[in-house]
Amino acid sequence: MVNMSNLMNYKNYYGSVEYSAEDEVFFGKIEFINDLVTFEATSVDELKKAFKESVEHYLRKCKEYNKEPQKAFKGRFNVRIKPELHKKASFVALKRQISLDKLVELAISSEIGKKESYY
Repeated sequence: MVNMSNLMNYKNYYGSVEYSAEDEVFFGKIEFINDLVTFEATSVDELKKAFKESVEHYLRKCKEYNKEPQKAFKGRFNVRIKPELHKKASFVALKRQISLDKLVELAISSEIGKKESYY
């Protein structure tokens, strides 16, 4: 599970970061892209540098292969919830005369608004 404090940002790309005590190394990957791009280092400064270099390398390779670099968010995703919650949400949506999709969108917007800026 990615902790928000374990994310780095460079050029609007996000890298998740973990630490291996056994290997004494920081490691991570670029999130929200179609490919697997990883980076690692033994210090925080080196990790920041490795992440930036990984983003730059990824962007160069995408350009070289004429490929769209960042995974597109299409605004559609499957949500799996308990059947009872699904039923309750459907009734709330019906009562408000909105679609279930709109209710989920409003709930997510409300939840994100309660937190610090994620990006």
